[in-house]
Amino acid sequence: MAINLSNSLTSRIQNTKRLAMPSQTNLNMTTNRTRFLSHNLFPLGFLFLLILTSGLAHASPNIQHWATSNGAHVYFVPAAQLPMVDVRITFDAGSARDADMSGIARLTSISLDDGASNKTGELSADQLAERFDSLGAQFNTSAHRDMAVVTLRSLSDAELLEPAVETAALILQQPAFTTESLDRNRNQMQVALRTRQQSPSDLASDAFFSAIYKGHPYASPSHGTQASLAALTRENIVGFHQRYYVAKNAVIAIVGALDRDAAEALAEKLIGRLPAGSAAKALPKPAPLNAAQTIVVKHPSTQTHILIGQPGMSRDDSDYFPLYVGNHVLGGSGLVSRISEEIREKRGLAYSAYSYFSPMRVAGPFMIGMQTRNDQVDEALSVISETINRFRDSGPDKNELNSSQKNITGGFPLRLSSNKKIADYLSIIAFYQLPLDYLDSFSDKVSKVTRKDITAAFQKRLQPQNMVTVLVGGKQ
Repeated sequence: MAINLSNSLTSRIQNTKRLAMPSQTNLNMTTNRTRFLSHNLFPLGFLFLLILTSGLAHASPNIQHWATSNGAHVYFVPAAQLPMVDVRITFDAGSARDADMSGIARLTSISLDDGASNKTGELSADQLAERFDSLGAQFNTSAHRDMAVVTLRSLSDAELLEPAVETAALILQQPAFTTESLDRNRNQMQVALRTRQQSPSDLASDAFFSAIYKGHPYASPSHGTQASLAALTRENIVGFHQRYYVAKNAVIAIVGALDRDAAEALAEKLIGRLPAGSAAKALPKPAPLNAAQTIVVKHPSTQTHILIGQPGMSRDDSDYFPLYVGNHVLGGSGLVSRISEEIREKRGLAYSAYSYFSPMRVAGPFMIGMQTRNDQVDEALSVISETINRFRDSGPDKNELNSSQKNITGGFPLRLSSNKKIADYLSIIAFYQLPLDYLDSFSDKVSKVTRKDITAAFQKRLQPQNMVTVLVGGKQ
């Protein structure tokens, strides 16, 4: 993994004490909080272009693995080409752990860096943000169904990295969770819920997950409900943090300009003082659907949002690669997919139509989505049904398979084209306990998928006669 940068450019990066990045806050589909100072000292867009054209991703990263003293698993890739360090800590603390307190995982996540306690007293959210700003560091939290994620990005200069790591460790170990902070974040989530009620796509997604995962932890709305959020107390948040934000329930991905000893020291500083705790209990497998179901949600719109699907596959599924490659042909490759060809190109029923598997800890959803005029819903549903059944029966033709395999393997190097992307993949490997050679073997496994493999996998996993169909719009 080599980057060819000129000496002058390398020097310019090494002398940079700030990361030029825009701040952002997104409380809609996922909680995403980013705080850091923006200085136009070096255009990262230009840097990213250099990375892409320098051959960074021609070789898969060398993954090193160990455990901290209190039991957190660490995955490390040394990357000395840029003076940066990316850290991604993943806790099994997503909304699947909400139980009867819907929204608690997300509220905990967004409140994590709203204050922390140290020997001299409490630090406010603004004080913590100022610390990261002064170091040119980026700190971020997010919450999803399977996981809660904390990320830190810093220059590797010890004068900047060490205090950034210490501040991140303080947040992880001693968050304040003040009543004022929790109330403010709760109110923001409740406002976001009211906004979701005006969004056809959000209404469709909520109804879809509730229907295909009825009675399963994945059915719980990760954004909570008005009633569940109102009922959450500070004691609930503190208890959730104490149970799930522990070492044995965490994995750490580190990518950057560090040697092994420095990476081990970094991991210990971040996680070593957390309680060891225990890993979250295994999630149950979703029950298979045993009948078709159509859910109609009234919404004033000239178009109807359509979602069709069922529980699909897990990250460690034995049929992962046949299903992944097959779906690339069916609906995952944009305008050249089967579904897009039938829905958009031949009939003009929708601007966009797609399908995808979203693999998770246990079977994540298989979903087909589109929007169409209210008077075209029946025709669109008929075409989708015919397309799925035909593909399930016979799979892709030879040309479709070859094109998809070349497209996937040809684009794979770009997925590893930056330290951040490598850290993202590393955390997936760690969290879902995938083989350490996952990245090395990915393209080879894609290339070995056959038409027979795809047909067998789709016939075994998809049951079109039992899928849930959600319609949100004017079609009643």
